[in-house]
Amino acid sequence: MENVKQFWKKSYTSDPVAFGAELTSFVFTVAASLYLAITADAPDMRYVYPGFFVGSVTAVYAYYRRKLAWPMMLTTYFGFVNVFGFGVATGWW
Repeated sequence: MENVKQFWKKSYTSDPVAFGAELTSFVFTVAASLYLAITADAPDMRYVYPGFFVGSVTAVYAYYRRKLAWPMMLTTYFGFVNVFGFGVATGWW
C-alpha cells in the first residue's frame, strides 16, 4: 500500500500542474464513457464527444509538460477524431 501512496505522491510532486490536467482528463473521460455505457442503446453523441475532447486536450497538455511524446501524439489524434465525430453527430459534416 505504501508503494501506491508513493506513486501518487511522486506523480503530484513531480508536476502539480500536469497532475491537475491529468485529473481533469480523467474526470471528463470517465464521465463521457459512463454516459456512453448508460445510454448504449441510443447515445446522444453530441454529449459524448465533447467530454472525450476535453479529456484529450487536457491529457495532451499534461503529456507535453511531462515530455511523453508517444502518448501525446496518440491523444492528439484522439482529439482530432473527437472534433470530427462531433461534426458528424451535429450534422456539420
